[in-house]
Amino acid sequence: MFEATGINQRNDQVQKRFKLLFGIMLVILIIPVIVIIGTLLYKGAPAISWTFIFDHPTNGMTQGGIFPALFGTIWLVVVSLLASVPLGVAAAIYLSEYAPDNLLTRMINLATINLAGVPSIVHALFGVGAFVVFFRFGTSILAASLTLAIMTLPVVIVSSWEALQAVPRSFREACWNMGATRWQTIWNVVLPNAFTGILTGVILQVSRAAGETAPIMFTGAAMFLPFLPNSVFDQTMALALHLFVVATQVPDVPESLPFGVALVLVGIVLIMNFFAIWIRMRLRGKKKW
Repeated sequence: MFEATGINQRNDQVQKRFKLLFGIMLVILIIPVIVIIGTLLYKGAPAISWTFIFDHPTNGMTQGGIFPALFGTIWLVVVSLLASVPLGVAAAIYLSEYAPDNLLTRMINLATINLAGVPSIVHALFGVGAFVVFFRFGTSILAASLTLAIMTLPVVIVSSWEALQAVPRSFREACWNMGATRWQTIWNVVLPNAFTGILTGVILQVSRAAGETAPIMFTGAAMFLPFLPNSVFDQTMALALHLFVVATQVPDVPESLPFGVALVLVGIVLIMNFFAIWIRMRLRGKKKW
């Protein structure tokens, strides 16, 4: 049996200290999340009911439900996904599999990363100028969703590019040696193995798109509508904007109402993320590498 030397003992002590440090950092990160969720549950749970979920707002939005805002949020998230995911994955495929490593490509990558840090209000102004005015979509679900898609596009591109780069190059070379074309290799080998990483970007997009207020406030969301939208060219209510309105603009609102709206919004994001993570875990379990 080997006896630990002084160096081994010192290394073991250093390892324990770093382990303790990282554990403390993890607790510090988790505590605010627990406090926020706990506060929402404590103050918002009394407002949650079937009536609250499926009724329209009444009495100046101080009573009733949130169904139009909930319905509109789902509209906005789904349409933004349909717009950004195909475009983002296609851009990532080009940058990863086709584009040469030169100054232009590096500038595109840098611009994509920087675009992710642009404030949402700037994206809102861009959406107004591009989709509301130039393309004449008006203030509509389509204009708001496209604005959200542009805002979340860098996340999809970067996460998809990283997922594609994570696929071993030997997979590609094996397909090329068998006579497969570059596109056949991408479609049949690279994309299936990168799909779980691509889902990570989709999860992040859903979370951000559902919770943004500024981009939709100027492009398609309304403070109050007595009807549900019939197409993507109609305006809609949204949970994020509805929460802002009832929390700051409407007088005499019951205390539980804004917290109830926030709880539903967080719940919708968590449910969407849960299904995406569940699909990702099932697919990851089938990987051979």
